[in-house]
Amino acid sequence: MTRVAGKVALVTGAARGQGRSHAVVLAAEGADIIAVDACADIESNEYPLARPEDLEETARLVEKEGRRVVSVVCDVRDRAKLSATIDAAVAELGGLDVVVANAGIAPLSRGQSVQAFVDAIDVDFIGAVNTISAALGHLRSGASIVAIGSFAAFSDTVSNRTPGSAGYSFAKKVLAQYVNDLAVQLAGQMIRVNAVHPTNCNTDMLHSKPIYEQFLPDVEQPTREQANAAFPVLHAMPIPYVEPVDVSYAVLYLCSDESRYVTGLQMRVDGGAYIKRRPWSV
Repeated sequence: MTRVAGKVALVTGAARGQGRSHAVVLAAEGADIIAVDACADIESNEYPLARPEDLEETARLVEKEGRRVVSVVCDVRDRAKLSATIDAAVAELGGLDVVVANAGIAPLSRGQSVQAFVDAIDVDFIGAVNTISAALGHLRSGASIVAIGSFAAFSDTVSNRTPGSAGYSFAKKVLAQYVNDLAVQLAGQMIRVNAVHPTNCNTDMLHSKPIYEQFLPDVEQPTREQANAAFPVLHAMPIPYVEPVDVSYAVLYLCSDESRYVTGLQMRVDGGAYIKRRPWSV
């Protein structure tokens, strides 16, 4: 259990869901953790976001693995505060080797204003750029940057149904290209940049009214039971969703030295959602 032993990893959106899973899996494999989360709601995002006590629980779970942790409430949209937060945490922990830009929202509800479009891009894309930009000066040869995207980067399924879904889709698509192009720029420094693109993931984001409405657009007040029955249509495998840890294992590989020559990869953890829709091409 030492695949990232001695490394320091920054994880945004770390208070719950995928972010907590990434932080705990990396800690279990030997990394110290900088855990960042806004821990506050965003008005256009209909489902509630994490709270400070959620971030505290993530910190407790990391410490349970015997690793050091610095947990900070900070919004990834605030680059100045995020930079100061990362600088202080790196000074405390003695370095930075891994960046997992995970923070994200899905303000996909019907009837939303254009603010949902803006908020989705500000958190899901600009927040990732802010995170990487703020961390970059601390990274050295052998470092790894992993951006958490979405199957939406390869699909038009959620595009333009609502302002928020259009913003979410755009953010994930442009994030994928950003990862590709940044990987080229950093390759000469032996700093790797990759993306992991999950399908439906069993988190609070998935189990929310906005997501249910995406899968059941003609149903008023869709229930979790109805959504669970609809989710498998996305995949080639007969599954409704993946678990956060399934994504974390991909993140772990990309953060470890096992992937030391892997960069610019768009890794899909999608139950075959992509291959179900895209014919093979060279």
